[in-house]
Amino acid sequence: MTMPTTRLKTLLIVSLVLNIFLLGAIAGGTYRWMAKQQTEVLAQQRGLRFAAAELPKDRQDQLRQSLRQTRRESLPLITDARSGRIDVVQALAAPQFDRAALDAALARTRAADVAVRAQVEATVAEFASTLTPDERLKLVDALEQHGPLHVGPPPKK
Repeated sequence: MTMPTTRLKTLLIVSLVLNIFLLGAIAGGTYRWMAKQQTEVLAQQRGLRFAAAELPKDRQDQLRQSLRQTRRESLPLITDARSGRIDVVQALAAPQFDRAALDAALARTRAADVAVRAQVEATVAEFASTLTPDERLKLVDALEQHGPLHVGPPPKK
């Protein structure tokens, strides 16, 4: 009778060790997966609202308000750019390809996009002129990481 009890204890210990190993592997895999997800989310955070994250709260609010005002003022241009994109899609999908219509839609879209970008850049430049040198450095660093000054990795050869 002692033989089956000893064998049962051995199997129980082996099972316990394997279960602990399995739980550790699952926990470690879950931790790595969640850390990777968090890194990907941070890497995807682009734009001016993320670029101001390092600034004091009142400065963040000031930039956010300025950008909202610029967006309100740029709404006709934004609408023109959107309708231009719709026209581009329609020109490309038309049974009869009309190059002149496509070129006109692309030019209209490009002009509206450039005008909106110019207004946003002017807003950011005006905002930057109100910052202290230290705040400007924080803004530049953040713009390089998250904003339009982000260069990204060099192209592969």
